[in-house]
Amino acid sequence: MGAAQVTMPTSRWETQYRTAVLVSDFVAIAAASLLGVILTVNGQVAAHLTATTAMVTVLAVVAALAASGAWEARVLGQGAEEFRRLGRGMAGAGMGLGLAALALDVPDVRPWVFGVVPAALMVAAPMRYVLRRALHEQRYNGRCMLPVLAAGSVAEVADLVGRTRREQHNGWRIEAVCTPDGHGEGGGEVAGVPVVGTFDDLAERVVQGGYRVVAVVPDAGWTRSRLQQLTWQLESTAVDVVVSPVLMEVTGPRLHVSPVFGLPLLRISAPRFVGFRWVVKSVFDRVAAALGTLALSPLLLGIACAIWLQDRGPVLYRQTRVGRDGSTFSMIKFRSMVIDADRRRGDLAGDNEADGPLFKLRRDPRITRVGGFLRRYSLDELPQLFNVLAGSMSLVGPRPPLPEEAAAYPADMRRRLKVKPGLTGLWQVSGRSDLSWSESVRLDVRYVEDWSLALDLMILWKTFRAVRSGQGAY
Repeated sequence: MGAAQVTMPTSRWETQYRTAVLVSDFVAIAAASLLGVILTVNGQVAAHLTATTAMVTVLAVVAALAASGAWEARVLGQGAEEFRRLGRGMAGAGMGLGLAALALDVPDVRPWVFGVVPAALMVAAPMRYVLRRALHEQRYNGRCMLPVLAAGSVAEVADLVGRTRREQHNGWRIEAVCTPDGHGEGGGEVAGVPVVGTFDDLAERVVQGGYRVVAVVPDAGWTRSRLQQLTWQLESTAVDVVVSPVLMEVTGPRLHVSPVFGLPLLRISAPRFVGFRWVVKSVFDRVAAALGTLALSPLLLGIACAIWLQDRGPVLYRQTRVGRDGSTFSMIKFRSMVIDADRRRGDLAGDNEADGPLFKLRRDPRITRVGGFLRRYSLDELPQLFNVLAGSMSLVGPRPPLPEEAAAYPADMRRRLKVKPGLTGLWQVSGRSDLSWSESVRLDVRYVEDWSLALDLMILWKTFRAVRSGQGAY
């Protein structure tokens, strides 16, 4: 039987997870609509009219989510794209309801457009996140994984295997490899994964092994004709063929597929650091920072008192950092070290445990008892909310470097300075001080390249979990 006649069965966990997402979304939509009915039924609006509006709202949201691909299996459980589609679907539903009400002259729809639909989003997004966390826990225990066959050069396949093992939450488990000649690293394996054949055997091996994903990574043997034949052979199966574009790490809204002369070409649009989305980001930053400062004011006052009572020294520590486009600003934080910490740094230079230009010690003797607690939970960073209010920082962005660090940046690393530095960022939710210098740089550049509002919201959400655990903070 040919490969094109075989259909791979969907794993039971995939069906269960997609069903759970659907149920959670419907619960969120129904709960928000019920709240709308309770709040809008009064003496001026008939109950039957409110019930009709609620039903139309539910149908509009469901249709918009389906149209936006919010329930596509390939985006569920990972990445910012899932939440981006959820938000886009809800926004589309609100706009559709508003336009329909305007065209049909339906009164009192504003509470549904500006209240019920956003409420449904505010309930649905956390519920999806809870489901995602449960899925990731399963994956870290080796369950709910997609079996993958990787095909390409030995070096590129080994790199991909390493990435999948470091980031198990993405759900890929490479179980087999095909190389140009059917050989691996001095034997029949690549990074501990068995080599099962050559590129010519690939389609047959996929069907026999029941793999769900074929990951094609760079090799000179991958010609356009050979890739086309592979996709034809697997087009009637449930196998996803994923091809590395051999590009830098650019994803998200900047990456587009454009058919040119009959060829599917990847088009990378230039990153834009101005415009409406950046205005929205700036407004969100300042409003959220203002609300956060007000809400946390008792905590800020308590921390300030604890620092002062410990040694009667200054409460705040100011340090010159480099911001957007190389401009400098004074970053403030709660003082977590002894008063003469900067003077004593030279005595500890030989004990530096960080690579690159950073200076880090896991057990820095200059850190005070109160400071150790503040650093563990990143409470020393809270005064930077005032930097955000002043416009020199953002809630989310790359780490703000010291002037001597920025002066040593090569051209690629200077891309970190294209945007405002952040109170938190990808580095904060990916290991904090446990990361190497090169990993921190890669994450910061990735943020600059792939920035979106959905990514910002996801990083903020993950920051609370990273701070709560205290992992990687010192």
